[in-house]
Amino acid sequence: MSNGNNIPTKEIGELLEIISGKAPKLVTDLLSALYSEEAGARMGKAVGTFYKELMEAGIPADEALKMSKDYMNTVKSIAAELIPKNIVNHNNVTGGPTPPQY
Repeated sequence: MSNGNNIPTKEIGELLEIISGKAPKLVTDLLSALYSEEAGARMGKAVGTFYKELMEAGIPADEALKMSKDYMNTVKSIAAELIPKNIVNHNNVTGGPTPPQY
């Protein structure tokens, strides 16, 4: 380079090697946290509690059900956005947990 700056290619290469070794486990762990049986149980409990609170607050049952469905869909949508689709698809091919299809 003309200004004397050097690109630390050796260090960048070492960093990429470390990341490539740890990234698959990180993705698998993240998918498991979002789509495991325990995560489903927590989601069910959260939605049930939300519905119960709405009912106790005097919200009509049909409206509370709609609001609870909207709440659940919002949480699912946020979870789906946390992981890019190409990573989820690649992880399915390599044997990671399969997320539910919405």
